[in-house]
Amino acid sequence: MESPSDERFMRDALASARRSLAHGDVPVGAAVVKHGVVIARGRNARERDDDPTAHAEILAIRRAARKLGSWRLSGCTLYVTLEPCAMCAGAMVLARLPRLVYGAADPKAGFAGSLGDLVRHPRLNHRVDVTADVLAAECGRILVDFFRERRAEKPRVSR
Repeated sequence: MESPSDERFMRDALASARRSLAHGDVPVGAAVVKHGVVIARGRNARERDDDPTAHAEILAIRRAARKLGSWRLSGCTLYVTLEPCAMCAGAMVLARLPRLVYGAADPKAGFAGSLGDLVRHPRLNHRVDVTADVLAAECGRILVDFFRERRAEKPRVSR
């Protein structure tokens, strides 16, 4: 269930997403919140770092674990602008993250309900509570605009 602060923290994640544009990465941002305070942020950095695992969620989870001094993210909520992929969903389960809040659904790669539902799989030892579609239009718009600009920049080959 969406809480009044979900929109505020999603806006924080959107700010991180916008910062990823500076280095040509897909604009996805994340924030880990504990007791109403952002303890870690992440933004996509695959292009910047030449690292296929440098997704916003993974970077935010790593930073939160360091800050807490534990790999268990008990009592935390992860806010992310795009529904997590299988890798990121798996990391949330492994980190024992209690709650995920995401903005835009990802029907092509999302594993929190769209393509699959790894975060709530009944055979896993941990399930994540999911709140979807928080600021979905705004979170989706930044991605649509990014990919529209990328397509416009690519030279067209005529036959």
